[in-house]
Amino acid sequence: MSNLSKDLPTRTLGTAQRVAIAGATAAMAALPQLSFAQDAPTFNNGDVAWMLVSTAFVLLMSIPGLALFYGGMVRSKNMLSTLMQIFTIFCVIAVLWVVYGYSMAFSNGNAFFGGLSKTLLSGVVYDANGFFVATATFSKGVVIPELLFAFFQLTFAAITVGLIAGGYAERMKFSAVLIFSVLWFTLSYIPMAHMVWWWPGPDAYTSPDVVAELNSTAGYLWQLGALDFAGGTVVHINAGVAGLVAALFVGKRSGYGKVAMPPHSLTMTMIGASLLWFGWFGFNAGSNLEANGYAVLAFGNTLFATAVAAVTWFMIEWGIKGKPSLLGIVSGAVAGLVAITPACGYVGIQGALVIGIAAGAVCFFSVGYLKNMLGYDDALDAFGVHAVGGIVGAILTGVFVDPALGGAGYVTDGWVGPTFGYDSAQIMIQVKAVLVAIVWSAVVSSVILAALKYTIGLRATPEQESQGLDIAEHGESAYHM
Repeated sequence: MSNLSKDLPTRTLGTAQRVAIAGATAAMAALPQLSFAQDAPTFNNGDVAWMLVSTAFVLLMSIPGLALFYGGMVRSKNMLSTLMQIFTIFCVIAVLWVVYGYSMAFSNGNAFFGGLSKTLLSGVVYDANGFFVATATFSKGVVIPELLFAFFQLTFAAITVGLIAGGYAERMKFSAVLIFSVLWFTLSYIPMAHMVWWWPGPDAYTSPDVVAELNSTAGYLWQLGALDFAGGTVVHINAGVAGLVAALFVGKRSGYGKVAMPPHSLTMTMIGASLLWFGWFGFNAGSNLEANGYAVLAFGNTLFATAVAAVTWFMIEWGIKGKPSLLGIVSGAVAGLVAITPACGYVGIQGALVIGIAAGAVCFFSVGYLKNMLGYDDALDAFGVHAVGGIVGAILTGVFVDPALGGAGYVTDGWVGPTFGYDSAQIMIQVKAVLVAIVWSAVVSSVILAALKYTIGLRATPEQESQGLDIAEHGESAYHM
């Protein structure tokens, strides 16, 4: 009994009142019985709690993780503008995701775009009976609230657009940043998410007879059989290629190659990288959508491959340059995080080891040599780490998903069982997915940036760039000394 009830005055019911209550009770008993307990979706509290935590973890990756990681690497006169770009991008994309992004990415449409049936999350919160709408995970009969899934995916969309800022850092004007972000999100992120992650869900596959029909309603790369556990193609290749294209369209920073442009605060960069690593457990292990063994596998691979890549990068740097650097080891860690992302729930520990080594080595040479050789100014290595690391991870996923190499295998019966297996043809499927991501992002980015360049312009003026975008664009400074 509640504390409230014991404080209420008591009284004896009269005969008329007792008759009225009895009549009402009988009338209620005569009504059709609603079996709310049977009709309501059954959510596992552990899965829901894990997904709530994972969503918050991925938010932490963007703000403050990515903001500090990027901010520390720019010059002090551009620190505040970098923080402003990442924070603003997150907020703008969060709004657009709720308004139309989720609907266009995760609803029925065609192989490239969903529809607008879930605009403003219509039909995502409550069903016709007033229950929370359920959405499938990757196990038959296991569901989570669709609203939770929608907000989890919101954090992915927001950080992906923010990653592109590494390519145009320190010279793209704020108005161009915002317009580009909105258009790129709509025309590149949304279709890539739909192509890779939209499918009918495991419970729909009830017999072999329905597999072909159901698959035809899925996204284009899902239909091909591409494996991307947490966003190697959707997030990292997509954003990294856009960062390179942006760097080319905006042009090099004034004085690039002639004037030293060292990071102004490696302390901030190290803190940002650490927050990224912490949040990435939600990014990768959360993408399992359930708190089970596959989430543990993704978690462990994310921890291990990242450390391997960090060690690989700084050991190569130490051997070639004579000194290991803090910037090197944290860059290696991020390269490992990127590369293990598409593979984390599919490969075993030995696969994570090889992916970590490959990511650390390939991204080191991409950042340290390829950029200088080709002469582009990818200021914070959005392409060199995210696109290159994503490509390495996506392709090697097709190798190390093989159970013979410690992988988990993939579904081979159209989710009817499901049963798991492996075929080496998966490697070429992964290559095709990588190529689609590269071409799609490059074309969309080029069209948007060309349109902006010849309308409102992309770049801050030489005077603004010299003064620093903190004061020139925002009238504020990150530091007062």
